Amino acid sequence: MQLSEDANNLVTALKGDNKLQGDWGEFRLEVLLEKAGLTKDVHYTTQKSYVHHENGKMFRPDFIINLPEGKNLVLDSKVSLKAYEGYFSTDDPAEKEKFLNAHVNSLKTHIKELSAKNYQTLYQINSPDYLLLFVPVEPALSVALQKDAKVFLEALDKNIVIVSTTTLLATLRTVSFIWKQEKQKKNVLEIARQSGLLYDKFCSFTGDLLEVGKRMEQAMTAYDNARRKLRDSTKYGDTLIGRAERIKKLGAKTTKELPVELTEDLPEESLNGKHK
Repeated sequence: MQLSEDANNLVTALKGDNKLQGDWGEFRLEVLLEKAGLTKDVHYTTQKSYVHHENGKMFRPDFIINLPEGKNLVLDSKVSLKAYEGYFSTDDPAEKEKFLNAHVNSLKTHIKELSAKNYQTLYQINSPDYLLLFVPVEPALSVALQKDAKVFLEALDKNIVIVSTTTLLATLRTVSFIWKQEKQKKNVLEIARQSGLLYDKFCSFTGDLLEVGKRMEQAMTAYDNARRKLRDSTKYGDTLIGRAERIKKLGAKTTKELPVELTEDLPEESLNGKHK
């Protein structure tokens, strides 16, 4: 009983409050955008104000869908439940016909009003030549088109495409796929850029490595030259160790000894100071 009462209250509110109807349609629309994989304030924006080129007036499209390269889609939500509900609530054929005509006329009126806003000429929007008009109650759109199939073509003539939940979701999935392709494209470009940077850095590294090798060879040459002067010369007496040991043998007062590593391989006569 509580569920039935709440449902009746909701239906009454939606039938009697145009603002609530609009909010409900926008909510349905945002759910579809999210289900399609689009992110708010990234892939789409809601109720943002824009300035008109021609008269400078402010307009607030329901949704602006962002596309790559700065392009946009304008998406408007249309909810009409009063005449549609009346059509299903009566069994009288005449009443049904009256409500159905009112329902179709309501849709036509919204198309005319939407076309008059001329969203394509708004500042800050790079919009294509057509707008998307979303009817969240799919049977309501179906009934209207069955009654007057020209409604869809009349909308196209005004650069407006009428979409329902099914057709809009397919469109939004395409938009989501376009964004994924754009991301992959940017990733490929970034990989190419990073690869170029990596190659340049690798070339610099190999140059530095070769330079390090040259410096190491120079250091080894300098080390060998210094070692020959220290102890490895063929003439021991000409080496620094040879001369130092000779001075020591001559009676110089010393308190320390040369490292064993520098004297252990020298000939005995060298240590006795016989070489000159």
